[in-house]
Amino acid sequence: MATEVIMPVLGLTMESGTIVEWIKQEGDSVTEGEILFTVETDKSVMEVEAKASGNLIKILNGPGDEVPIQQVICY
Repeated sequence: MATEVIMPVLGLTMESGTIVEWIKQEGDSVTEGEILFTVETDKSVMEVEAKASGNLIKILNGPGDEVPIQQVICY
């Protein structure tokens, strides 16, 4: 079963984040704790880690996309 990866809440006032770069690409193997992508908030650029191990099946948002918190961005 695919695991949904959502745009995390990275600050108290954060409503959305802009994807800066995908570190992992579709088809890549991912280990829990590895960096998946970087996201820019209104205050900083942060790395987002995988919460589970598996394969990155599908990326739904690319670099430059502004994504609301809690929205699915990949599987």
